[in-house]
Amino acid sequence: MVSTIDALLKSLSVDAPVAQVLVGAFWTAVVLDAAPPRCGLASTLHGGHQEHHLSGPPLPEAGDLLARGGRELAEWLRSESVLEASIGMAAFNALLALRPELVEGWDVSEINAEDVILERGRGRKVAVVGHFPFVERVRQAAGECWVLELAPRPGDVPAERAAELLPQAEVVAMTGTSLINHTFDDLIALCRPDAFVLLLGASAPLTPVLFDVGVSAISGTRVIDPQAVLRLVGQGATFRQIKRGGGLRLLTMMHGR
Repeated sequence: MVSTIDALLKSLSVDAPVAQVLVGAFWTAVVLDAAPPRCGLASTLHGGHQEHHLSGPPLPEAGDLLARGGRELAEWLRSESVLEASIGMAAFNALLALRPELVEGWDVSEINAEDVILERGRGRKVAVVGHFPFVERVRQAAGECWVLELAPRPGDVPAERAAELLPQAEVVAMTGTSLINHTFDDLIALCRPDAFVLLLGASAPLTPVLFDVGVSAISGTRVIDPQAVLRLVGQGATFRQIKRGGGLRLLTMMHGR
């Protein structure tokens, strides 16, 4: 069976030299040398000490990444190192930005992911994979709401209960970082066939490839001002801070065909 990451990487039809790689505290950005420059974002994930080789640094090739092409870096999305996979996801999103017409040919709007979940989940059973800032509002609107988290906060449920709860959910909101940490395929397989599944977050790639694996909508980002975004990423900004900087467009792509 072809993994979703395999399908994503196989879909790439463009390449460009890498102009900049910036691994910030919370976000990773890859900029491609194109006209105009194209930038992709992804969450910066860290695997902890157990992932690091005792004899080497977390990114052995740090300092030499600009010698690679965008597609070569995107291949890092396969890496078992989530830090390398974060760079791979950012490179993949930058390559998608080279072909914006692939997104615009679908049902795309600037509706917020929160609004999509509230509209689809009102009075229904909703599962949210990842603790997003809007979960309290979803809890109030949904008939029943489960927030699955690796590090549960009060009111959340442990991620280990995914196999029990996801098959019950009519609406599932799943973080795009599930592609980076390679949990996406297991999670999507647990969703019922008629569930509305939203993949969201700046890591989520805006590509119709995901519609072929059970995703109903993707709420992601397009970087419209790379320098503004890089300045904030490099200073440890959170997503809210980056969004306030005005260098992003928040887009939702629906499976409308």
